[in-house]
Amino acid sequence: MIGRSGNPTLNEERFEREGYYYNDQETMTIGGTVNKSFMLLALLIGAAVISWVMFYNGYEVFPYMIGGAIGGFVLALIISFVPKAAPFLAPVYAILEGFFLGALSAHYEFLYYGITMQAALLTMCIFLGMLLAYKTGLLKATAGFKRGVITATIGVALVYLLSFVLRMFGVAVPFLHDSTLIGIGISVVIIIIAALNFILDFNFIEEGAENGSPKYMEWYASFGLLVTLVWLYIEIIRLLSKLANRD
Repeated sequence: MIGRSGNPTLNEERFEREGYYYNDQETMTIGGTVNKSFMLLALLIGAAVISWVMFYNGYEVFPYMIGGAIGGFVLALIISFVPKAAPFLAPVYAILEGFFLGALSAHYEFLYYGITMQAALLTMCIFLGMLLAYKTGLLKATAGFKRGVITATIGVALVYLLSFVLRMFGVAVPFLHDSTLIGIGISVVIIIIAALNFILDFNFIEEGAENGSPKYMEWYASFGLLVTLVWLYIEIIRLLSKLANRD
């Protein structure tokens, strides 16, 4: 586990498997990764606005939400195993996730007015806070730090997988989805884990640029960063909905 990003889509072994070096015009750069990250985020927001507007204009957006979630998951798996496909599939992933998040956010906004803006602002603040912590050296992606975040991330993934399987049989995992104090505490812990993944993502991007990784890895790294951002946003909006239910 040492030397990997906590984000399952980003790990340093991926750079090693791609393994060769290009000239300066063909290698990954931090600036190029940042630009592509903004491009993917713009695509996601654009698609989210479309499904949001459709929801509030009376259109049935449930198929967009489910289709976006399933399609995004499938593409995420493909990109994770085939990084060279990232330049072509990462933009499609961003659009599908946008449809999903737009419909999901509209549903939450309909139930709890103002929750979407709160979730978006908190997500951005946490992202910027993690970036500042990384740049100043307050949080460093040491081997022990990576092991801890990776282990916690895998644990969360397994819990969600178990919850999904049990729900198919009409069984709910205690506290995971309710608004009790324990349920809220679980959400807070998961949000912290998601936020810490940013540190590993930043480290992955920085080391990829330093190692002269292939240019297409900019798309791959940008995709991985977007995965973490989407995860964090979903967890925050879920936490806010739990808090709203207690009022």
